[in-house]
Amino acid sequence: MTSIQKGKASFMHPSIRIDVRWVLDGLFEDGRISERDMNFVSGQRREKQELNWNPLQFIAKFGLDDQQFEHKKLDVENLTEWLAKRADQPLYHIDPLKVDVGSTTAVMSFQFAERHEILAVAVDDDTVTITSGQPFLNEWEQGLEQTLKGKRIKRVITNPADIRRFTLEFYNLARSVKGAAGGKGPSNVTNFEQLLQLGELTSPDANDQHIVKIVDWLLQYAFDQRASDIHLEPRREHGNIRFRIDGVLHDVYELPAPVMAAVTSRIKILGRMDVAEKRRPQDGRLKTKSTEGDEVELRLSTLPTAFGEKMVMRIFDPEVLVRSSAQMGLADDDYERWHNMVTQPNGIVLVTGPTGSGKTTTLYSTLKQLATREVNVCTIEDPIEMVEPSFNQMQVMDNVDLSFADGVKALLRQDPDIIMVGEIRNLETANMAIQAALTGHLVISTLHTNDAPSAIVRLTDLGVPPYMISATLLGVMAQRLVRTLCPHCKRDTYVDPDAWHNLIHPWKGKQPEKIKTPVGCLECRKTGYLGRVGIYEVMPLSQELKDMISHNAELNDLRKQAMKEGMRTLRLSGAQKVATGLTTAEEVLRVAPAVGVG
Repeated sequence: MTSIQKGKASFMHPSIRIDVRWVLDGLFEDGRISERDMNFVSGQRREKQELNWNPLQFIAKFGLDDQQFEHKKLDVENLTEWLAKRADQPLYHIDPLKVDVGSTTAVMSFQFAERHEILAVAVDDDTVTITSGQPFLNEWEQGLEQTLKGKRIKRVITNPADIRRFTLEFYNLARSVKGAAGGKGPSNVTNFEQLLQLGELTSPDANDQHIVKIVDWLLQYAFDQRASDIHLEPRREHGNIRFRIDGVLHDVYELPAPVMAAVTSRIKILGRMDVAEKRRPQDGRLKTKSTEGDEVELRLSTLPTAFGEKMVMRIFDPEVLVRSSAQMGLADDDYERWHNMVTQPNGIVLVTGPTGSGKTTTLYSTLKQLATREVNVCTIEDPIEMVEPSFNQMQVMDNVDLSFADGVKALLRQDPDIIMVGEIRNLETANMAIQAALTGHLVISTLHTNDAPSAIVRLTDLGVPPYMISATLLGVMAQRLVRTLCPHCKRDTYVDPDAWHNLIHPWKGKQPEKIKTPVGCLECRKTGYLGRVGIYEVMPLSQELKDMISHNAELNDLRKQAMKEGMRTLRLSGAQKVATGLTTAEEVLRVAPAVGVG
């Protein structure tokens, strides 16, 4: 083996393209494959579609056992890691959320990148990071250095399948943005007539096609990244695209201001919104399919800002409708309390929490379980979050004077068994919900408060008499969403007594011996967290609590009594999930409010 073959390659060495034979010899020499496996792969011929594959991709297809590590296969990732060590070059994993597509695609042309199987992934003042699946191929370096104006090339190695995929994605996006921003000039993109033409695909011009491609990329990209919300935010010179993933916003891309306006208009057309109306907020919805072919529903919302229309797209996965209590994070005893509340024949059940705390998921999952063939489930929402065939759904429409209160009044004449009211915002809606409960219906609704006991105070603030609250209210559940630790990389750690004390204060609880801490891996994008789960504060109204409400008891007294009866606060519910290794104390403290009990 030469020094190059052993992996200590220098840029002074001649350019060498590794092939299947070279990789197999290296793997056998390092004791990673058996001689039998080496001979087997050597005798295999490539299919037509495999001719352009990197040698690592071809070898990975056979799923060979790694002779050094038990129960491990030599997939593309493991083979890439092996090659990086052998070539003495850093291993690099492309995170598309962290790549500045505009600056990286400007480093070289698409043809140059494709021909040499390389991709620029980072650009700073002094360095350009170039990734490749051919570590000893250096014929492109000299030509590229001449165009970089003194910047140093830093070479890294990446999974060749990722390089091929992201090369296409990045350059297609950059081409679409450039095409949309160029051509006839920005003024043509931002006037009303041009925007209205964006959706007319019968005879589209180049601009139209570019905008369509950008929108298609945006939606598919959001689905691939598990985003829950897409934010399109106009600024003076450009527009920001951001994704909310596991409750945290990530910067994705910057579009020129005219292109952002055109993209927003394209989405408005798809959502059947008024394109020409930019002075008032609008709501719309859009149904599409993910890359896996699953139907996905998006709720659209626009807001006029200083530099144009801001749009937020909330992505709803239809699977949330069939989530079990365990998937939602409802523990056994909390679920039992919740189930007892929502299976009563009449009364009011409230779910509280801020926007994005999972109230919609809870309500829809619960209603889905309750909506049997024997009952009539009706909803009044603003707007309808998800269209569900087993419910009778009605939307608030202010332009025809159809409010929540009017909707409930109309629903009462529809012989309902269960009524869901999107939100109790005023006394009129609260009174209608009470009337519905008193006439033998189960009413489920939401309220904006920090915790469960505060819902009582909120209702009295709206003007509901305490005796009516105690007569109709069955219980309240407050909830939040916390990020869950990535199951692939979390590890054990010892508990910090101070952190645990802060979490459960002012109550006392047994400190667990060990908890889990985030590490970070490819699966969770180095964050240490993957997915979210609910923490809950369930407060059924016992007779004692009803008597206290009727006598205008203080909030702290209500909370103490609820705690005596088994209610766990949001932080205590979170502490339970910390103890079981689902999340961290930092996450719970971030979302759950502090509660003082005097």
